[in-house]
Amino acid sequence: MPDNEWNNYKETSLQMAEGSTSLSGLDELIAADYSNITGIVAMRDGSIAYEHYYNGFGPEDKHHVASVTKSVLSALIGIAVDKGHIADENARVLDFFPEYTPSGAEADGQGENITIRHLLTMTAPYPFTDWQEPLDQMCMQPDWIKYSLDMLGQGGGEVGAFKYSTAGAHLLSAILTRTTGQSAREFANHYLFGLAGMQTIPGYPMKAYGFDELFGQGVRGWVHDPGHYSTGGWGLTLTTRDMAQFGLLYINNGKRDQLQVIPQSWVEKSVAMNKNQYGYLWWLRNEDGLRTFSAMGDGGNMICCLPEQHMVIAISSSFMMNPRDRWSLIKEHLLPALDS
Repeated sequence: MPDNEWNNYKETSLQMAEGSTSLSGLDELIAADYSNITGIVAMRDGSIAYEHYYNGFGPEDKHHVASVTKSVLSALIGIAVDKGHIADENARVLDFFPEYTPSGAEADGQGENITIRHLLTMTAPYPFTDWQEPLDQMCMQPDWIKYSLDMLGQGGGEVGAFKYSTAGAHLLSAILTRTTGQSAREFANHYLFGLAGMQTIPGYPMKAYGFDELFGQGVRGWVHDPGHYSTGGWGLTLTTRDMAQFGLLYINNGKRDQLQVIPQSWVEKSVAMNKNQYGYLWWLRNEDGLRTFSAMGDGGNMICCLPEQHMVIAISSSFMMNPRDRWSLIKEHLLPALDS
């Protein structure tokens, strides 16, 4: 959506919000219970229904969206498949790393049977306990790819069982680069961001790999590892509007206006419900007849897509430990207010 359309819709929507009793208490609620929220953009039928910012942030400010990055990477893999860079999601992961030689425990593992689909659906086995991935260890390695490959398929369950892994998402970024010759950031700038009406992401040299540069206040653009692979599981910065525009693509089956940005078949596979309630790096929910699929990141960053309502709600946040669940805010407050 061009900037002038954003401004027109914003002016109209905020005038409506100011005269709405249902929305009048939202600021007070967010200040009390969701104090790290920086912005909310809700779109219905392709138009802004509500847009508001908090804690001194505005529409041009970018936020580290944490694991929302994974859902963006999923779209990039789908585009790469559509363009013939990758055969399909059934391709074996190790085939993209011919220089890698498993040794010791790795040689006896299940790594050779793991496909891109397993990485997309978080169904590859790893040695760590679920939800206790030692991400800090990966970030201290000189070669993040070798470290991730060494863990892939090693103990901790069978191929096909759900286990959330950020290292697996990082391998997807490396596969994208090895097949396209571009980093995920560069590929996204060419084939996703601009076409979707999102801001392109400039490159920022990484001068250090400490907490601030990887996760905190120093995150800029799209973080990359020492091998210059864009981080696959976090590290992307987006405006709240960008988040909403990305979700809108999925509501519209991968299209923006008449342009098919993401293949429709990929979108359908990405958000098809399954027993794990996790698609191709998208969280799935069907609650009280309300179907949603969401991109979610630490701190409460969220792109919630409600396809039957033709609605996207993007919530950007600054990082905090154990933020209050955004789904409660959406279901109990935002949706009723927007429908009133």
